[in-house]
Amino acid sequence: TTKSSNILEDLETLRLFARVIPEYCRNIDEKEVSENVFQLIFAFDEIVALGYRESVNLAQIKTFTEMDSHDEKVYQAVRQTQEREAKEEMKKKAKELQRQRMEAQRAGRAPYSTGIGNSTTGPITPSQPTEMPLPAPTPVQPSRPKPAGKGMKLGRKSADIDTFVDSIRKDGGVVKDSKKIAVSEPVRPSAVTASTSPLHLRQEEKILASIHREGDVDQFEVRGLLCLHVTDQELATVQINVDNSDERQIQIQTHPNIDKRGFQETGVVAMKQAGRPFPLNTDVGVLKWRFQSDDAEDLPLIINCWPSETSQGCDVNIEYELQDHNLELFNVLVSIPVSTQGGALNVAQCDGSYSHTHGVLEWSLPMVDKSNSTGTLEFSAPGTADSFYPVNVGFNMKKPFCDMKIRGVTLSGTDTTVPFTSECSVLTEQYTIE
Repeated sequence: TTKSSNILEDLETLRLFARVIPEYCRNIDEKEVSENVFQLIFAFDEIVALGYRESVNLAQIKTFTEMDSHDEKVYQAVRQTQEREAKEEMKKKAKELQRQRMEAQRAGRAPYSTGIGNSTTGPITPSQPTEMPLPAPTPVQPSRPKPAGKGMKLGRKSADIDTFVDSIRKDGGVVKDSKKIAVSEPVRPSAVTASTSPLHLRQEEKILASIHREGDVDQFEVRGLLCLHVTDQELATVQINVDNSDERQIQIQTHPNIDKRGFQETGVVAMKQAGRPFPLNTDVGVLKWRFQSDDAEDLPLIINCWPSETSQGCDVNIEYELQDHNLELFNVLVSIPVSTQGGALNVAQCDGSYSHTHGVLEWSLPMVDKSNSTGTLEFSAPGTADSFYPVNVGFNMKKPFCDMKIRGVTLSGTDTTVPFTSECSVLTEQYTIE
């Protein structure tokens, strides 16, 4: 500051510095600061640039330092699509080559030699071995340097850090490596691995819940989908036997090309037109179901949050309870907004593990079942009772929440059993206590 600077602006800048530090450091001590030194440097750089204060607030600083790239996500999606199409094309080529070999063996002659670019027109006998000529090497053209764009450059921050550390070490300084802190992320829908089975069935369910802090259920909904993936033409005309053993009121909807009446009478999922095959090499949704309720007893997991205000902040007691002991919840993650501005976080009891980063206390349990159907987290932190809401919950399951079971698969119009593979994934799309 100088004599002509505005002291009110300088004080506001110092307050912003003081508010930024607790967002990256769990405790204000030398160890925490050294472990998060680079995060703090980048945050400070957003506050002051070239000696002048930037017009930013705490929320904008978080946004700038944790910037995500939409272009990178689009590029990754396009790349995955191209790789998937290339794999499918390779499978088709391999299957065609196998079919040609089998036809040649049935005809009692040696298989033809085929390739992607060239093919021979006659059989190859063992007495006259032939060698495929090696393709001439293609000269590699030197790539022209791409002009520097003005878009956002990914990985720039890590490169700047490495350059800065190297310069310090060249000058004779000692830099202590700070350990990386793994930030837990909410459980989100994960990509389903492709199956090599010619007939694959996939069940998936998404759970949406909005619960009031007093226990009233504003919304609870489970959306289910049964998908069929066929890669063999001989198995394209199949029918799936589905058993709906759930006693709750579940709304079931079939695909327009599926025989709805036949499913309602016998529980068999088959094409409306007899003999019509299912599409190949694509996921076909054949059955949908939905369950809605406003009764708290239908929830898979209940979260009770009890914040008690004190003179130094709040004493918070959070408890979970598994409603149905037949359920098994995996990767349970409870996220509570907890700010350490004006005080420190003290955890007195925790069933499981916890971490506190960027103003969020994350309580995680690898599995919740009948053996640990209840658990407690107790802590004290600055703030009011309302500052610890909303509480977000995430988990996944390996069995469907709605009792929809696949009994088997047969060829259409016959009792011939068809082998198949199946998988089930249940994910929380939204599970919030407000």
